[in-house]
Amino acid sequence: MTRLRPLWIAGRFLSRLPFPDPGETQPHETGRSVPWYPFVGLAMGAPAAAFAAFLFVQGDAPPDVAAALVLMLWVWSSGALHLDGLADSADAWIGGLGSRERTLEIMKDPRSGPAAVTLIGLVLLAKWAALKTLILAGAVWPLLAVPMLARAQLPLLLLTTPYARRQGMATDQFNHLPKRAAWLSVSAAGVVTLALGGWPGLALILAALALYRIARRAMLARISGFTGDTAGALVELTETLALLLCAILIE
Repeated sequence: MTRLRPLWIAGRFLSRLPFPDPGETQPHETGRSVPWYPFVGLAMGAPAAAFAAFLFVQGDAPPDVAAALVLMLWVWSSGALHLDGLADSADAWIGGLGSRERTLEIMKDPRSGPAAVTLIGLVLLAKWAALKTLILAGAVWPLLAVPMLARAQLPLLLLTTPYARRQGMATDQFNHLPKRAAWLSVSAAGVVTLALGGWPGLALILAALALYRIARRAMLARISGFTGDTAGALVELTETLALLLCAILIE
């Protein structure tokens, strides 16, 4: 059980799934939990995939309703953690007016402005439309691969990008990251995605890497690194892009 403490820490941090409570954690344990992030994403996708498969086999629920139910389960499993980061980043990027200090200040504000509300609405709408297409096609593997691939962006970001704050949500993860294990987890997420999706899985990986490069460049240009909020935004945008791409390729 001691060896699995990093997994429990990652699961309790990233999801609302019933992972065992690890109790009080030390900074180095928080850092050691990062390589487990993609596998927590895989676990988060399992209930949504199983529910989508049930709705497809059952065939009674209208596709619009089925997609909404799966999306609600998907959002619940994450506790809307990354949606919050997306909202804060949207407000900060627009309201920051190109200023690093102003952008970081706005991201600390718990209130959501029009940019945040609009972007969250668009992201959820895009996910709903993609899920509807996937459910109608009986394709459930993306619901396993996409949350895993999106959370593989987090160790990748920690490995390659400076942290923009002196102290923040990701301080312990950044300072105590086991780099070799993190690279292995990112690679493993890619292998599993390929195994699940084949050529469409490869397309997802390439799209995720392209989005990562664009997002990282924007973070460096604006705030000289990443924050917990921009990391969360990257997760949400990766999920949205990957689901839409799956819907296009599979439809």
